[in-house]
Amino acid sequence: MASILSSLRNTVIAGFVLAFILELVYLNGGGTFDTNFYAFIFRWLHVLSGIMWIGLLYYFNFVQIPNMPNIPDDQKPAIGKVIAPAALWWFRWGAMATIVTGLILGYLNGYIHDALALGALNDFEVPKNIAIGIGMWLGIIMWFNVWFVIWPNQKKALGIVEADAETKAASARTAMLFSRTNTMLSIPMLFAMVSAQNLY
Repeated sequence: MASILSSLRNTVIAGFVLAFILELVYLNGGGTFDTNFYAFIFRWLHVLSGIMWIGLLYYFNFVQIPNMPNIPDDQKPAIGKVIAPAALWWFRWGAMATIVTGLILGYLNGYIHDALALGALNDFEVPKNIAIGIGMWLGIIMWFNVWFVIWPNQKKALGIVEADAETKAASARTAMLFSRTNTMLSIPMLFAMVSAQNLY
């Protein structure tokens, strides 16, 4: 067991193997590879990637940003050159995977168009589609912020691309403010997503 848990790669592979075993149990119990099964798989992948994305968003906003002033200046390069770039890689791709799997899930469940139209296609008669649509649009805005505002500014702030000191400082502030925007939007986004599944 230690050989599995001492390696992140092995740990993740083991997690997927255990999930596959659960899938075999489902199929052995009479489950089939139908649209509902694929919708379930994409919901699971959507939640899994969403945990990666929002988990890192919360790490940045609840742990890293508030504690950076407490780190001695000589130790800050370890964060800026090693930890932050790695975390930002998983952060961006977690956002991308969450959006892609969410759109596929909406398509498989047949509500993608009405949800994106916030229920207008059905004369606002399907509250679930309105709720999931609000969540989807908030998620899309957050995804846009990650890829087109936060990441380009973080590249400057972290010195991944050339920038002078003033630009680095301004870029760090912009990235922080949009990261805080995403933290704020994540709360109603998650409320809308969960309410669509549980209140309607």
